[in-house]
Amino acid sequence: MRARLLELARRYNLPPSWTVYLEEDRDWTGARNFFLSIFYLSIAMVLALNGAAAFESGHTRWAAFYHTLALAISFYVSIRLVPAMARGTPLKWLFYQIDYKLTKEGVIYLTATFVIILAALNTGNNLLFLVLASLLAGILVSGVVSRMVLTGIELKLDLPDHVFARQPVLASLTLENLKLTLPSFSLLVSGEAPADEAAKKKKKAAAASEDRRVLRRPVYFPYIQRARHSTQQVELEFPRRGRYRQDLFQVSSKFPFGFLLKTRQLAAPSQLVVYPPVEPTEEFYEILPLISGEMESYFRGRGHDLYSIRDYQPGDSARSLDWKATAKSQRLKVREFTREDERRVELVFDPYLPPESAGPETRELFERAVNFCACLAWHFYEIDAQMKFRIPEWDTPVSAAGDLIYDILYHLALIEPKFEGDGRFLESLKEDSGTFKVVLTARERGSIPTNLWTSSYFVFFQSL
Repeated sequence: MRARLLELARRYNLPPSWTVYLEEDRDWTGARNFFLSIFYLSIAMVLALNGAAAFESGHTRWAAFYHTLALAISFYVSIRLVPAMARGTPLKWLFYQIDYKLTKEGVIYLTATFVIILAALNTGNNLLFLVLASLLAGILVSGVVSRMVLTGIELKLDLPDHVFARQPVLASLTLENLKLTLPSFSLLVSGEAPADEAAKKKKKAAAASEDRRVLRRPVYFPYIQRARHSTQQVELEFPRRGRYRQDLFQVSSKFPFGFLLKTRQLAAPSQLVVYPPVEPTEEFYEILPLISGEMESYFRGRGHDLYSIRDYQPGDSARSLDWKATAKSQRLKVREFTREDERRVELVFDPYLPPESAGPETRELFERAVNFCACLAWHFYEIDAQMKFRIPEWDTPVSAAGDLIYDILYHLALIEPKFEGDGRFLESLKEDSGTFKVVLTARERGSIPTNLWTSSYFVFFQSL
């Protein structure tokens, strides 16, 4: 049957979506049972009509035979074919929960309809009854058409891989119309809406402190063709770092007449991790020269240490010639020193806070420290430094900053303050003496291990 239908679709130039639908490998058992049911029920209807005619003509036996045979065929269809069709038919469209809200235009329309009802009942005028029927039909058509517009659609939100707080990014929002025959009109996609007023107030209070939704501004789709999709670019901006997640989106429409606002919830789980902002602050510009000076002082001796003496090669600077080695070997010799790009920087973030300092001000101070640490990591990435990053739960090997930067920003986006001791975190840093350490901490100056001062630069949260 599918081959025959596909041949007819190609011969009569039916819509491409129909041809694609027929070409796909699908189970056509339901379609076969449907057409068989129509065929058998048509025979049963003909037998029932013949039975009625025979009964009117006085042929009681023939009437009983025709009616009995028609009932038997109907019984066969209801027992064998209808359950098979029900098992293979997706019925989820029957259970779409669509909320209806009366608009101002709808209130005016219903008020006018109520006035027409009173006038028609009091006067008995047939013209008023015709007008009333038209008004009621408009309400019925509005409900049916709007439900058709909101059914058979799917939503997908494509988010960028790397998102920074307080920096706008573009995401792609796609609405796909799965209906093969009907388009969808005037759809508005927005974030999840609360179910009742209590939830609305609760959500509003939560939004005042921190909103973790992904989509915050509505996006309008005027028209989506049948069996097609429409994509729009959406500008997103997130005020703070962290994980953002949204499982449900709200799709609403006032089509066709605007009397009712119809709303449907679409499940499209979307989540992303927003990195801390890497925009340098005033504190960053004040502290960065101090860090750079400490690094230069720490590595100056190493940068002038003799690494080896080798034969002169074309292009070597004459300043590097070692005259003693040249005179001794009677061949030009040059000196090699430790290279500056071998310098290693270790960025350490200490999330431990004093237990007595828990509060909104401390939380804001912690956020500033995280942002400052992200700026430092980005600075080392821009100068292509060799770096290492460490927090209590995770650390990296020494590598090029470009290989580590997004992993570092990911962990900084999700890091939370700790109020239960320091777990000897800073004490463990003294075991690594091959790197210059930039340590961000909230600890007091007197509690810093003495042997860390010579190989580290400390940035205290209180100074940010």
